[in-house]
Amino acid sequence: MKTGITFFNMISFPNAKINLGLQITERLPNGYHSISTCLYPIPVTDALEAIPSKKTVFASSGVNIPGNEKDNLVLRAYKLLKKDYQLPELNIHLLKQIPLGAGLGGGSSDAAFMLKMLNDEFQLFLDDSLLEYYAEQLGSDCPFFIRNKPAIGTGTGTVLEPIEIDLSGFYLQIINPGIHVSTKAAYAGVNPKPAAFNLQETLLSKDFDLWKSDLQNDFEASVFEQHPSLKTLKNTLYESGALYAAMSGSGSTMFGIFDSKPQPIDNSTFSFQETVVL
Repeated sequence: MKTGITFFNMISFPNAKINLGLQITERLPNGYHSISTCLYPIPVTDALEAIPSKKTVFASSGVNIPGNEKDNLVLRAYKLLKKDYQLPELNIHLLKQIPLGAGLGGGSSDAAFMLKMLNDEFQLFLDDSLLEYYAEQLGSDCPFFIRNKPAIGTGTGTVLEPIEIDLSGFYLQIINPGIHVSTKAAYAGVNPKPAAFNLQETLLSKDFDLWKSDLQNDFEASVFEQHPSLKTLKNTLYESGALYAAMSGSGSTMFGIFDSKPQPIDNSTFSFQETVVL
């Protein structure tokens, strides 16, 4: 571990993810659920920076983060490692751009990238498995962002198996309509059932017609019932030429995959709309 450091500047760009299919297969005795999903990293990012400080402070700008800053996952990630390793005091700043509570994993990514920055800068020599161990203590999506590569997530989403799926060159249109979807309510509206298809085989087929018919997000049925405008938005993505469209996670972000750059959807009520190349 480095010692006697007088100056450093750590910066990273935590990225979001989308879910390609999400099957809820079982309700567990502890109240959690077993799922099967593919998590896929996307180039929509926050910015995270840390510099030396006399005492550790955390602040954020950009998208407003409700709640007490001391409860932010980034600060919790720092404190989690500081319990086991000698770390200096830091002034930490997060520029928040990924929509909150949107099914894109932004908070989880921020926390995971904080763990990775600390590991790299202070030479803690934690391998990915150990970093995933710490990340799992912060949230079920956090371990995915340690390796940050496409993976099938099972169990509560923390059992990860790499999948060789590459969507490079396709366009991804991401829209968050600013609708708050309660994760608790979303789970309450789902009846867990065994997977109706093999997620990995369906994904690797790269057959978008098959994706459209089989690659379902089990949250959509109940969430669309509560928020019909989300179903309308999914249909609009298909009408705009999407090869595949779905809700990410428990919502409310909708996304479409296109083989050419789509036109923005004209709607002033959207809180976030962006098109990126995968």
